[in-house]
Amino acid sequence: MTRAPRRRRRWPRRLLMLPVLLVAFSVLQVLVLRFVDPPLSMVMVEHRVAAWIDGDRDFHIRYQWRDMEQIAPALPLAAIAAEDQRFAGHRGFDLEAIEQARAQHERGGRLRGASTISQQTAKNLFLWSGRSWVRKGLEAWYTVLMELLWPKQRILEMYVNVAEFGDGVYGAQAAAQEFFGVDADALSSAQAARLAAVLPSPRRYSAANPGPYVQRRTGQIQRQMRQIGGGSYLDQLK
Repeated sequence: MTRAPRRRRRWPRRLLMLPVLLVAFSVLQVLVLRFVDPPLSMVMVEHRVAAWIDGDRDFHIRYQWRDMEQIAPALPLAAIAAEDQRFAGHRGFDLEAIEQARAQHERGGRLRGASTISQQTAKNLFLWSGRSWVRKGLEAWYTVLMELLWPKQRILEMYVNVAEFGDGVYGAQAAAQEFFGVDADALSSAQAARLAAVLPSPRRYSAANPGPYVQRRTGQIQRQMRQIGGGSYLDQLK
């Protein structure tokens, strides 16, 4: 007669343990990936499942991991110039960019994103697409963990390996081969800038057939690469 009440008393304790277990699991995830290169990302899984549901049998994922030493420095530099020029100095969140975006929106301007490379890496690697508050909260949590447990260079290395550069094309090596017929370590400054120009909308803009926007953006990124210090900027991350 006493077993049922005891079982009922255990459920609240188990429910209280669930958040602790989820936190521990996320910490373990991030800690392991500091040293282990991921075989895929959650965004890759999401797109693969979506293609399967839509009946797209031609969709396939192109992804080959490359260590930072096997990627031309121009590509991570171009990504920083295009997406997050204060990457070396912030701790995952660019508060200045967030405030600028908020002020512009209040003045009636278009609401623009202010996500850092760290935030985009967290989303691409661990989460799913979308704009829900739940996903944004998890993105912030994983961003904090990555900034605490990974060096900046690892975050940047992860970003250029899992970022989507085209439909089903993920990472520096696959993008270099798909669009330019070279390996990632042979990318030129102009090619790297063109890849960065399609971020973060690689399904809207094409690196293979760049329209006026991508061409204009490529030139802007090349100038920004020089303005932030060129290759010396990357030395701050070591």
